Amino acid sequence: MSINKVKFDSYRSELEAVIKNIEHVMVGKKQVSELSIVALLAGGHVLLEDVPGVGKTMMVRAIAKSLGLQFNRIQFTPDLLPSDITGVSIFNQKEMNFEFRAGPLMGNVILADEINRTSPKTQSALLESMEEKSITVDGHTHILPNPFFVMATQNPIEYEGTYPLPEAQLDRFLLKLNMGYPTPDEELSILSLIVQDHPIDNLKPVVTAEELNGMKEQVKAVYVDETVKKYIIDLVNRTRNHRSIYLGASPRGSLALMKAAQAHAFMMDRDFVVPDDVKYLAPYVLTHRILLKPEARFEGETPDTVIRDLLNRVPVPIQKGQHAR
Repeated sequence: MSINKVKFDSYRSELEAVIKNIEHVMVGKKQVSELSIVALLAGGHVLLEDVPGVGKTMMVRAIAKSLGLQFNRIQFTPDLLPSDITGVSIFNQKEMNFEFRAGPLMGNVILADEINRTSPKTQSALLESMEEKSITVDGHTHILPNPFFVMATQNPIEYEGTYPLPEAQLDRFLLKLNMGYPTPDEELSILSLIVQDHPIDNLKPVVTAEELNGMKEQVKAVYVDETVKKYIIDLVNRTRNHRSIYLGASPRGSLALMKAAQAHAFMMDRDFVVPDDVKYLAPYVLTHRILLKPEARFEGETPDTVIRDLLNRVPVPIQKGQHAR
């Protein structure tokens, strides 16, 4: 069944408004903004990795404000406990029963700041919430708000006081993005923006939660042809047989790539996925899902160079036309 074209067009204009709104705060980061919205529309989560001070936290705040969603920040530290983020049950002596006191995970947009500065035990507390959209405390399951979106930031693992995220945790993130340093001109614009008030303080919502959930439902209806599905499977399967890769992407990687491609097609004003959607998103979806062999790392290879090598080797399917739906 095709997407209602009137609604699709109206959502397109709203998505453009969201990106422009974020750009009022984040100078020169349009691609990161767009990819973050892709992850949100696909029902996934984002891992932002870069050095301190390049605007990772501000990016998350700008997205939350632009969408009018409840924003909660969790500052991960070595002494943080799982109950500090999920919440606890406290005995109410007056009512003679236990009451659940929700932790900061009970929100729409969650900033997991410097996630690799806390212990693996606390890192794993995010797993259920990111995958199941719920948390379990003292045997009771609590459903998280909808939408629920985690954007985690981490510093490069070479920095002191960091704990590398385990593979199971990395696999829960739909996309892994890097902010990068601004150009001199962009940095000059940043300084000019915050001479007096920070623009984040004056940012207004341009989309409601109901509209966002409507978009997410439309994304699920974006058509994926069998040739595109086979292209995705071919790419992911080759990560399991590449000479430089010790551990390839799992089937969750294939699903993540398809969902991200659907969301990207939706943002590009299409109700069908093309191979270029897959090719564009593959580095952001797959690089954090593979482990390189020690000899490959010694030779200077990185997950990004390996995935891009695969993209150059795997034949891109040619679609003669789109199916009428």
